[in-house]
Amino acid sequence: MHVTHLSLADFRSYARVEVPLDPGVTAFVGANGQGKTNLVEAVGYLATLGSHRVSSDAPLVRMGAERAVIRAAVTQGERSQLVELELTPGRANRARVNRSSQVRPRDVLGIVRTVLFAPEDLALIKGDPGERRRFLDELITARSPRMAGVRSDYDRVLRQRNTLLKSAAMARRHGGRGMDLSTLDVWDQHLARVGAELLTQRTDLIATLQPLTDKAYDQLAPGGGPVALEYRSATEEPGIGSRDEAYEALLAALAGVRKQEIERGVTLVGPHRDDLVLKLGRLPAKGYASHGESWSYALALRLASYDLLRSEGNEPVLVLDDVFAELDARRRERLAELVVPGEQVLVTAAVDDDVPGVLAGARFAVADGAVERV
Repeated sequence: MHVTHLSLADFRSYARVEVPLDPGVTAFVGANGQGKTNLVEAVGYLATLGSHRVSSDAPLVRMGAERAVIRAAVTQGERSQLVELELTPGRANRARVNRSSQVRPRDVLGIVRTVLFAPEDLALIKGDPGERRRFLDELITARSPRMAGVRSDYDRVLRQRNTLLKSAAMARRHGGRGMDLSTLDVWDQHLARVGAELLTQRTDLIATLQPLTDKAYDQLAPGGGPVALEYRSATEEPGIGSRDEAYEALLAALAGVRKQEIERGVTLVGPHRDDLVLKLGRLPAKGYASHGESWSYALALRLASYDLLRSEGNEPVLVLDDVFAELDARRRERLAELVVPGEQVLVTAAVDDDVPGVLAGARFAVADGAVERV
């Protein structure tokens, strides 16, 4: 799969830009702040409905504009599609495929798939659990776009349950009558049902990703491993296999913290509280891995993701956003050699020298809002 044309209107720094793209390597080169990352950010947004740089859509709309539009022509085998997203802060985003009538934004998931390497990836190793949950959930959705609906359902149920718990906590603090616990029981069942699907998808993914990550880490830093991926859940049942087992474990965990939840007014267990523990040797990478080891680990997770998606029949676009400037010479060359066979590789760099020679291909100069092929 590869993107053949990218069109942006009022997205980030671009009032309007048209960028034709070819298979193979394409590098966008320009000084910091000129807009090169904005281009690959737009491609990534089509794949995940989110940005790797910000948590909301508002910064994605050009100053003074009401909305932004991302449009891309995508080719997979003999099939071509045109996908379009319209981002309007404060309102629901809109989507179209092949200029047809409007569809739900999540219906475009799977048309574009990306694996994105960026300096922000260090947060996978050094950041809080939310970064690692996001990594898992975006990869799950890339493999199975229907999981976007499951994630949305879980978030909705969680908000409703938290509202009930907050009301119960306030009533308790003010000496009022207790809430109807049967209502909370119903929401426990909803949360456990949707959460069990998310939980089993995550644990299945980790089992599949483990050997691929270990292999990628050894390719980037020979002899530096092994690495281990462990899922940490409040269910305290790491061996959960089926969705039914996960459902029962989540119900039991919720029952076990019911008193504390009512006191605090918030849901204390569930996939939204879980973590992916990354180990290097016998120690957790967070807090123990060096800067270089952390970089290698983050890159190994992305390379493993790429290998997994490619093995399932729809090769993703590889995006390397200002990554090479962060790496030493050895890691830079190893990474370049590993990704150069990709069907489409998009690279951003501040100067030409940051792009390894093996990544020969198209070059675009990005400056002052203009993107020109050189």
